[in-house]
Amino acid sequence: MKPTLQLKTSQHLTLTPQLQESIRLLQLSTLELNQEIERLAQENPLLELDDSVGSGIEYLGALEAGVEPLSADLMEIPEEGGSKLLSEDSLDSKKEAGETDWLPDDSGSRGMRDDDDERDFPQQAAEPQSLREHLNSQLSLSQIPERDRKIVGLLIDSLDDDGYLAQDLEELVDLLPPELEIDIDDLHIARELLQHLDPAGVGARNLRECLVMQLQALPEDTPYRDQALLLVGNHLESLASRDFCAIKKLLHCDDDCLRSIQNLITRLNPRPGMAFSSAVARYIIPDVIVTKIGGVWVANLNPEAMPRLRINRLYADILKRYSDDSTRRLAGQLNEAKWLIKNVLQRFSTILKVSAAVVERQQQFFEHGPVAMRPMVLREIASTLDLHESTISRVTTQKFMRTPRGIFELKYFFGSHVATDTGGVCSATAIRALIKQLISAEEGKKPLSDSQISEILGQQGIMVARRTVAKYRESMHIPPVNLRKSV
Repeated sequence: MKPTLQLKTSQHLTLTPQLQESIRLLQLSTLELNQEIERLAQENPLLELDDSVGSGIEYLGALEAGVEPLSADLMEIPEEGGSKLLSEDSLDSKKEAGETDWLPDDSGSRGMRDDDDERDFPQQAAEPQSLREHLNSQLSLSQIPERDRKIVGLLIDSLDDDGYLAQDLEELVDLLPPELEIDIDDLHIARELLQHLDPAGVGARNLRECLVMQLQALPEDTPYRDQALLLVGNHLESLASRDFCAIKKLLHCDDDCLRSIQNLITRLNPRPGMAFSSAVARYIIPDVIVTKIGGVWVANLNPEAMPRLRINRLYADILKRYSDDSTRRLAGQLNEAKWLIKNVLQRFSTILKVSAAVVERQQQFFEHGPVAMRPMVLREIASTLDLHESTISRVTTQKFMRTPRGIFELKYFFGSHVATDTGGVCSATAIRALIKQLISAEEGKKPLSDSQISEILGQQGIMVARRTVAKYRESMHIPPVNLRKSV
């Protein structure tokens, strides 16, 4: 066959760099968006974070009107415009003409500070003391030989975050250099010394030993201390499985006595090292706030979650008045800053549209709680707003809504449904709420099994299988029936 040329027409979607950047910003959480904007502001001199702008809603309104705060002529800057850097002659001519209003006013910034003025240095929070530092401080005050102190310090370095000495001592002695002349007996003595330090239970090898050490540290006249030591030391598995009948026979006690012993044990700390953990809590910044106005629940953007961006006025004025190929890079950075502001605007506009559609369909949830949740899927919102389903998925991921009932991820309002005997459907979230209500109201001595919960829901017209109830119960981290039994 001879090679031939053929013309064929077809359609395909091309993602421009601006569209790719818009999609990337849309799927970021609020915290990640703020971090990304701070990074871009450091790299791009044309982009600034402006905290002097009023509320985020005013800022959004200014952007929608095509006016950038504090720089009304931003959108009039030509896309391909450039500028040339000012020479000394041009600076002199500008000064003679009196046109120096565009220069930054740094008068006084180089002046001498008053010696009586206090310098405002930022105060940094003190680092919390770690478990290793806490134990070493006690070890330095102890009256033990220097060699034993170093061996105990070696075991302190082997503790995990919970304060347990999980590594076997025989394995540890094999890892030590022979020239240290440390044998297994030295490690056993060091472990005994470590277990006498504060907090009680540190240096334990397992949960049983940790609880026993904490009970032994209590005063001898503590009520039910001896019974708790016997129970934890020999019958901890029976307590974990809540076999209360066997425990009462072993301890020769009644329900009140067993309840007091159980309360004493539950007050112990199974993870003594967690009090010194340096984990930093991550706070959620809601993107949308739901309020009730005129008897109707409505969604509004959270002003605190909206970054306030602007173009640097100094560089923008220079680019407007002068154009040259030497400042082409600066003009490109100006376009990048403008595109970022537009993408941020589009991101929050899309979030608001999706949130408003969700709130409109879940009015009963805000009135009555999760039991009134309406079944809803992403396709329903996508068809209503004429958006792609993947866009709705990006908007609802890691975006949060603050309501009078708490803070929820937008994904929370979407879920599968279960058929009812009347031909309708019930949301999976509502079924989880009903299961939680039934379990919270059950009798402690006779908790409801998954089969009984399934029967109760069936009597209410919701047809749910036993294994479905078990799946929903496990998703809410509710233990099975045998572990919910109480004395």
